[in-house]
Amino acid sequence: MDIDRLIDDLIEREGGYVDHPADRGGPTRFGVTEAVARADGYRGEMRDFPRAHAVRLYRDRYWRQPGFDRVATRAPVLAAELFDTAVNMGPVVAGGFLQRTLNALNRNARDWPDIACDGRVGPATLAALDAMLATRGTHGEAVLVKAVEALQGERYLALAESRPANEAFLYGWLAHRIG
Repeated sequence: MDIDRLIDDLIEREGGYVDHPADRGGPTRFGVTEAVARADGYRGEMRDFPRAHAVRLYRDRYWRQPGFDRVATRAPVLAAELFDTAVNMGPVVAGGFLQRTLNALNRNARDWPDIACDGRVGPATLAALDAMLATRGTHGEAVLVKAVEALQGERYLALAESRPANEAFLYGWLAHRIG
């Protein structure tokens, strides 16, 4: 999975400047919230947030730092799903979804040891992923993707149920997964 293509698709899907009144994140541009832009050093108006800054931020914060680039060398479709989840829910949540799934699929640690669910994709998570792919063969990656998507969907529903204003976003959150 090519990260440049993933980022281009994401930016196209997210669009330009948005300031939806129901969005707690406030103004966004290219899907980047004002808080994330400010934390990354941007001081200008969000309407003017540069695309190049968004691309760098997505590549660094949501691909390389959480280790999804290393997942991509083993399971590119899974890495793409983790990237999408990281952008929408945070890298630690995405990594945690992967870890929870790997632990639940290891047949009570018979196939590979349980790993910490800390959301950080490090050597132990990658070893568990390697073992999963070796044990489960060609369908292993597809099962992991399905499980991560299920966790993502459940979280979206919970967000809408816990805050009715989020219902304004629920259809879009879910619909982009099937497009």
